[in-house]
Amino acid sequence: MTSTTSGMTGGGPMGSSGPTFDPYDNTPELIPLRTAAQAGDWPAVRACFAGLGSVDRISSASSLLADIAGVEGFLERAAAESPADPLPRTLLAERYVYIGWDIRSGARAKDVSQDQFSQFHDWLRRAERLLIEVCAEQPSYAPAWTTRLTTARGLQLGQAEARRRYDRLSAHHPHHYRAQTQLLQQVCPKWGGSWEAAHGFARECATGAPDGSNSAAVVALAHIEHWLDLPSGEDAAYLRGVPVRDDLRFAAQVSVLHPDHRPDWNSVGAHSAFAFAFSLGGHHADAAPHFAFLGDRATEYPWQYLPDQRSAFLGFRKAALESRGGGAR
Repeated sequence: MTSTTSGMTGGGPMGSSGPTFDPYDNTPELIPLRTAAQAGDWPAVRACFAGLGSVDRISSASSLLADIAGVEGFLERAAAESPADPLPRTLLAERYVYIGWDIRSGARAKDVSQDQFSQFHDWLRRAERLLIEVCAEQPSYAPAWTTRLTTARGLQLGQAEARRRYDRLSAHHPHHYRAQTQLLQQVCPKWGGSWEAAHGFARECATGAPDGSNSAAVVALAHIEHWLDLPSGEDAAYLRGVPVRDDLRFAAQVSVLHPDHRPDWNSVGAHSAFAFAFSLGGHHADAAPHFAFLGDRATEYPWQYLPDQRSAFLGFRKAALESRGGGAR
């Protein structure tokens, strides 16, 4: 699963122990939520969400909560006790999605057994039933629509249905970064899309959002997904290409490097995407400002695509800093 993690308001210190890929290290504000969830304390969890404010923060927190083993028990009770509240049902649905996806695994379809698929789809159908109710009652409820992008993908409901769901969400909450990253997965060839569709959607995210938003980082993610799908040899050449480099430069300049950018909980993920793509393409000077922001912080996605993500991060960061005359720290 692809989750969003956070950024603080500037680059973290660089030390020999870094980087950390733990979202709670990068977003310590969410540690109380994890503590409450692990204790099965629904009132405390509810209070944490009530204090988050923005739909982006709620969506990020929902993703992290759903990745905590065992929370479905108290969420099922909370949903039963508060049937009019969309939050417990939405959190429970996302937890069901995570349970199902853990069973399916991240393997390509040809490597997933029929039993895995059967259990996977069963959990996603449970989630979908809850989410259909929530979206019917609360048509502008972004967390539910965002999770329905994942169920649409897993249940193979098709490109048109996934786009319909994204459009319903974006009508109320345009430029919702986590939803954009979810739809990007759907429009890639591995889920029935095409590279034309993937890069087209990424450009749409970049050009449609206000300057300084995270949305243009979807351009970097699309190129990373394309790189991942290419045979050895072609993949490195692809990211080294001038058209891809220039596309990444434009996207970075209108998003996380723009003067209007205000770091938020998605900024570490956005900077990680650019640092990863520029580095793999050998554009180390272009990667440098992104590593400067990151410090010792990173997100699992997309670094999980490399065999040793920690060593890769450190090596690429060293090359980026040296390219700018910053030395290795």
